[in-house]
Amino acid sequence: MDEELNRIFAGYTGHKSEIIPILQDIQDAYGYLPEDALEEAARFTGVSRTHVYGVATFYAQFRFKPRGRKHIMVCTGTACHVSGAEQVLDALERHLGIEEGDVTDDMEYSLESVGCIGCCSLAPCAMVNDEVVSRIKPSRVGKIFPKKS
Repeated sequence: MDEELNRIFAGYTGHKSEIIPILQDIQDAYGYLPEDALEEAARFTGVSRTHVYGVATFYAQFRFKPRGRKHIMVCTGTACHVSGAEQVLDALERHLGIEEGDVTDDMEYSLESVGCIGCCSLAPCAMVNDEVVSRIKPSRVGKIFPKKS
């Protein structure tokens, strides 16, 4: 990790005003914000670890857990909600053996719910990485999202 962080920090002066872009670069590099990287960012910018953590927790864009190779975002907006999004989310949690916000042990899938993905006519739907999966039925979750044996 040190080599990657050094590469990231090389593009900055270390001023505390650079905390957000530094955290964005760290997350781009690792897929999330590892705790030791937060500590190094605090050291580099000369602010407390608590301050860096406060900034990172304030913005919804930052993650503290890694994502799976296939990140599933189940839409829970109005159209998806009335079309059964909660049942889809429940089926996914049971099928994958994880709860919303978690990642499978093999790092294949991670799961979260989001307010709206803008595909209301395709409800209920989800995004898997950058691809929309539409009209999901809870009974089809296993076929749509196969687990490795």
